[in-house]
Amino acid sequence: MTNQQQLQHLYWRAGFGPRPQDIAANPSPRKALRQLLHDAATYQPLEGPRIQAAEMQAMTPAPTPDLRQDPQAPALKKGELTPEQRKEQNRQIREAFYTMNTGWLERMASSPAQLREKLTFFWHGHFACRVRRPDAALQLNNTIRRLALGKFGDLLLAVSKEPAMLQFLNNQQNRKQHPNENFAREVMELFTIGRGHYSEQDVKEAARAFTGWSYDAQSQFVFRERQHDAGSKTFLGRTGNFGGEDILRIILEQPQTAEFITTKLYRFFVNDTPNPAHIQPLAKAFFQSNYDISGLVERLFTADWFYDAANVGTRIKSPIELLAGIKRTLGVELQDKKPLIVFQKAMGQTLFEPPNVAGWAGGRSWIDSSTLLFRLQLPQVLLKNAEISIALKEDENDLDPQQTRADRTFRQQVQAKAKLAPLGLLLAKTPEAQQPAALSQFLLQAPIRPENLTLVEQVAQKAPADGRLRTMVTSLLSLPEYQLM
Repeated sequence: MTNQQQLQHLYWRAGFGPRPQDIAANPSPRKALRQLLHDAATYQPLEGPRIQAAEMQAMTPAPTPDLRQDPQAPALKKGELTPEQRKEQNRQIREAFYTMNTGWLERMASSPAQLREKLTFFWHGHFACRVRRPDAALQLNNTIRRLALGKFGDLLLAVSKEPAMLQFLNNQQNRKQHPNENFAREVMELFTIGRGHYSEQDVKEAARAFTGWSYDAQSQFVFRERQHDAGSKTFLGRTGNFGGEDILRIILEQPQTAEFITTKLYRFFVNDTPNPAHIQPLAKAFFQSNYDISGLVERLFTADWFYDAANVGTRIKSPIELLAGIKRTLGVELQDKKPLIVFQKAMGQTLFEPPNVAGWAGGRSWIDSSTLLFRLQLPQVLLKNAEISIALKEDENDLDPQQTRADRTFRQQVQAKAKLAPLGLLLAKTPEAQQPAALSQFLLQAPIRPENLTLVEQVAQKAPADGRLRTMVTSLLSLPEYQLM
């Protein structure tokens, strides 16, 4: 494997793809990784809009007085909004999520902290959470971003205390007299130790320990002592008057937790099919390092097998990786950012909107007849301003349940600009006849099929000189091979 192929593989897995200048610089993969780790050391929170209706109805008892539009309107019950207020609040919530979503996608494409954003994206799916409060969702996202490369125990505790997660998993309903097991179950099954490594009795005992974990109207964690069950509990073979933090500590003392997290990171960064011979030593080192995430990913990216042919160009890009990758590699900018949300919904992955607590299934689930067709059309839309018409599926979580099919149909030209000059510089010394092949080696992680290369060469020959590069790029990005990384 050439140095360029190794670099591209590293940039796709540890970030959102290479830029032409990254490949032109031609560092060794180890030097590139050192730079990625150095750039990821900086934490910069994602900004979000301030919402006037700050006391969101989902979590707080009363509407804000300044939203009252008619002084003659009948008095509202506690926590009730007029239809106009509700409509305005939903509009503000939608706009806030649009801003957060597109802001994060832009950051994925342009931030030097590629590895931090990639890990934030991984943990966003691992700690899947969907709430209607943009401020709580953003707070959770920034907590994950801040701790994404640190100790897994710190990340787990912080996420477990986030109001968004406590609300999503119903822990505010978990009280001494009436325990709710949802939060305790998902913490073990999906976040830490995995199914089959605890009993139903462990779930019941853990739920008792988490009683009283709640939040206030300002989106801050609160421990409500009067709702907490302070009695003795037996959990994973240990007995004591455990609280929630004790439960998390005991979970982290299980080597199985290190193996579960290592396996999930391996599937995300290396291959959908875990290799036990690779995972066992990684998990052991992860456990012994007190769950140091940065150390684990560095060991993973420096392993000889990371660059094995079986691991290169064999993973289907998620919709976000596909979109962020096109934006990063080609410097694509949209005049109006809203279509970026439409693209995500059409392909089945919208930031801040996981389908359920298990997150996105990934792998082959990304591809069906409709999503593949859209994926192959996307380059024409972004690079040739082709018109797009798509009817989005009904979303049970949408804030506007009155939407008709016509409302959900998006039909327009997308005004986008791509910066292709750096790509032209990368090809400057390559003879014209060899440019399609050279370009395919940069843009595609899977080897191009000979018949597809012939097609790209034919299209390039017919294109006018000033549009030749754009035509070649569009053709290559429209191939099935571009779906792989």
